Amino acid sequence: MTKDDSPLWLFADQLGPAVYGGEHAHREVLLVEATSALRKRRYHRQKLHLVLSALRHAKADLGDRATLLRTDTYTDALDQFDRPVLVHQPTSFAAERFVNRLHERGLVAEVLPTPTFALSREDFKTWAGNRTRFRMEEFYRDQRRRFEVLMDGTEPVGNRWNYDEDNREPPPKKQRTLELPKPYQPREDDIDDEVRHDLDAMDLDTIGVDGPRLFAVTPTEAKRALDRFIEHRLPDFGRYEDAIMGEDWAMSHSLLSVPLNLGVLHPLDAVEAAERAYRSKDAPLAAVEGFIRQILGWREYMWHLYWHFGPDYTRNNTLDAHTPLPDWWANLDSDSVTAECLRHAIQGVRDRGWSHHIQRLMVLGNHALQRGYQPADLTEWFATAYVDGFRWVMPTNVVGMSQHADGGRLATKPYASGGAYINKMSDHCGNCAYDPKKRLGDDACPFTAGYWNFVHRHRDLLAKNNRTQRVVANMNRLKDLDAVLEQEADRHAF
Repeated sequence: MTKDDSPLWLFADQLGPAVYGGEHAHREVLLVEATSALRKRRYHRQKLHLVLSALRHAKADLGDRATLLRTDTYTDALDQFDRPVLVHQPTSFAAERFVNRLHERGLVAEVLPTPTFALSREDFKTWAGNRTRFRMEEFYRDQRRRFEVLMDGTEPVGNRWNYDEDNREPPPKKQRTLELPKPYQPREDDIDDEVRHDLDAMDLDTIGVDGPRLFAVTPTEAKRALDRFIEHRLPDFGRYEDAIMGEDWAMSHSLLSVPLNLGVLHPLDAVEAAERAYRSKDAPLAAVEGFIRQILGWREYMWHLYWHFGPDYTRNNTLDAHTPLPDWWANLDSDSVTAECLRHAIQGVRDRGWSHHIQRLMVLGNHALQRGYQPADLTEWFATAYVDGFRWVMPTNVVGMSQHADGGRLATKPYASGGAYINKMSDHCGNCAYDPKKRLGDDACPFTAGYWNFVHRHRDLLAKNNRTQRVVANMNRLKDLDAVLEQEADRHAF
């Protein structure tokens, strides 16, 4: 058998036509469900459902072209298949090492470049050059130029690269939701029923609750989800992308991270659809630019920095954070949490395996940063508890962006804030037992008090950073600082 007619092995995050179409459209396809992979970590129940549903729907869509093997390990499947396969570069260091070992054994005939991102890994290496510190804005602008997205010749549309300032509105007052059309939700079918039955029979150690499938797992579903977002939700996306509403979990977000990370939606398809909406005057520039920046900028940036920073990146712990994850966090026990913002965020992960980026960064991440949770453990939790948390996604997002554990290689300052930010950007604080304005007392907000505790703990580091010098000076003027520090040292409930 030559490489020209070798079958193509697809991992569960490589299930779109960018992988098996085009020059590979003639190839037989191998799909594998490995029970050992499902048992390896304590995943969210709905995450396992999505992965198995995606694999089995891919088999149904590809028909006789595909073989789906259910084995204990991937190696068992390849031995059973008994033919060398082609495979595209997988999306984690561990999987890449595994594939390379299979290549040495002759079970993998060739490893091909990853086709599910806009920029190739080789092109990123060229862009990165000898950089030691990275700034997303530089990368994002280069991406816009390279792929000619939202450009008028050599200049950005509107003569501005970034519309962040227009995309930071708090939730509208006197509304409990944004009152937008609901996001696309796929209809479950017999395959989903079979997946649910099989997961029940496996009796796996999972977290979270089972629930209806909320996210697209096939190219057809992904196209429908994208179309609905572009038509009905994108126009309002930018204004409220950083806001949080207790009774509107999805708000105007696209919910496209799962199909993107499964490989059933290509990022350039989403980007081009958004740009068409702007060009046809169906969505404002600020909303379109904000959406495109998340995908062509941030998502691509996180992917490439995962590889660039290397497999030991999660060992970074500049802030010397060693607090274990509390049981209520690890087990998604939102009923044990009093703070409304934190309770809602944990409840969202429990019920859906998902919360939007501000809840991840400024509620969950902010809390973990203030309390000194161990960054590697936190990275593992985000990767297993979130339905879109594949292995490459979380290290740079958590270690670099959220926890500032890499010493500033990715972010210029720690993303810590007190209750005032959450009070401004959410509708939680009015119904909360804690007062965001108070740092001392039984009703002191754990974010407000925790912020000053964090600043004190890292005052020497923060005083050296011109973006955080002022907060240290402000802390030194607090007359009740010693009492706040004593209070927070004894705090075990949030």
